[in-house]
Amino acid sequence: MSDKLLVIDVENGLSVLKALGSDLRINILKNLHANGPQNLNEIAESLGIAQSTISLNIQSLVDSNLIRVETKKAIKGNQKICYVNFSEILIKFKPEEQVLDANIIDVVMPLGLYTNHEVTAPCGLCSTEGIIGLLDVPSTYLDPDRMRTELLWFTNGFVEYQFPNNAQFTNKQVEAIEFNLELSSEVPGTNSNWPSDIFLTVNGVRIGTWTSPGDFGDKRGAFTPSWWKEAGSQYGKRKTWRIGQNGSYVDGIRISDITIEDLNISDHHSVRMRIGVDESAQHPGGINIFGKGFGNYNQDILMRLHTK
Repeated sequence: MSDKLLVIDVENGLSVLKALGSDLRINILKNLHANGPQNLNEIAESLGIAQSTISLNIQSLVDSNLIRVETKKAIKGNQKICYVNFSEILIKFKPEEQVLDANIIDVVMPLGLYTNHEVTAPCGLCSTEGIIGLLDVPSTYLDPDRMRTELLWFTNGFVEYQFPNNAQFTNKQVEAIEFNLELSSEVPGTNSNWPSDIFLTVNGVRIGTWTSPGDFGDKRGAFTPSWWKEAGSQYGKRKTWRIGQNGSYVDGIRISDITIEDLNISDHHSVRMRIGVDESAQHPGGINIFGKGFGNYNQDILMRLHTK
């Protein structure tokens, strides 16, 4: 059985949705998942359906790429063997695309391009292809392959990213700054009830703390690769930290009185964002940061400057 995730959206995946709109075709897929590859006669016999009826529905599943059919030699002539192409199907409802105005500047930072770090074990780095370096060895965070990182985790400490201050090129004043990323706590294995106080600083100024409720492993992340252990962290919460003229917020909830003026953005050619967990925190529950190819959102770290 194939172990792949198919992600479709409602606009471009109509053929798949139509193929799934039949109890019989759903039962064919269930049968192949449960019993492995089978020929048409075996499927018809398992479901108690005439082979002619099976053939028509198999073709619909082939046309939508949900299964594939291979011809193999049998004792008498040839036989068609059916294989499923995907173990999971995710239907994605895409929001309407937002048109950003000229006063919004976005910079996307790959997860592995941190410029400073200080972490304690358990810790590790992953690309979408596999583990980078050695698990639970903090010096792995210096490995040149860290540039390919799409999932990182540690118990205490921080990682820091240096974003270009592109507002300086346009001579615009920054009214607010946002950081958007997918986060969870970190515990050996997983535990949805494992709070962790995750802090954020910008240009050396402590913005505030968001408490992650846990380390989520109840189901595989929508984009987490199939090789990643099922007992490992699968996804997080996508959080938006915003520092504006009236204070600092996480998803609209006020966390501190720090304002954009406190950061002196216009005085710097770059914006330094540090995120981590203090050993002395009330809930020092570690951190996972999910990038492209892991978690539920398939994104790296986004910095958004709101200018005027």
